[in-house]
Amino acid sequence: MTLSVALRLISCLCVCFAPDGRAERYLSVDAAQKLCFPEADAFERRVETFTADESRAIEKACGVTVPLRGIPYVLASKSGIPVGVLALDRVMGKHEAIDYAVAIGRDGRVRQVEILEYRESYGHEVRGAKWRAQFAGKDAADPLRFREDIHNISGATISCRNVNEGVKRVLASYQLVVRPRLPAERLPGGPAAR
Repeated sequence: MTLSVALRLISCLCVCFAPDGRAERYLSVDAAQKLCFPEADAFERRVETFTADESRAIEKACGVTVPLRGIPYVLASKSGIPVGVLALDRVMGKHEAIDYAVAIGRDGRVRQVEILEYRESYGHEVRGAKWRAQFAGKDAADPLRFREDIHNISGATISCRNVNEGVKRVLASYQLVVRPRLPAERLPGGPAAR
């Protein structure tokens, strides 16, 4: 991937937001990485691109369409040893984009989900800690079925469903693309983490 493509992908997803009158920015990427990995002393921004085969494999694994051919993330480390990955993503609400981050720990499980920016005039309840906490401890093997494993919030159905699908896609992307490309000795959830 060329640097310009990587920068466009990151820009499209999370780094350079063009706020509108309804946008509510809750966290920057820098604030989210520190919140999700308080023990980390270093953060490295990266982008992984997907081949066409990898995109198909991700879609097959999670049942969710892969809209972009890559994923930006932050590798969080302490004393040179990774403590996890903060994957950055964007899904649509009913009319506007929702930017969020998924913190994945060394064990490959969700530590937490943080809403970075919400632009809709309603449905902002997805920002609630109780709703987001449903993802904690889940990994790519968990089905994350909407309205079964992950409960809906009345009045925020589209936002809830789309964030849920996004988290499923992020976990599959991590499992199938990001994790295998990290060196084994540095792998969050790999042999060195146990």
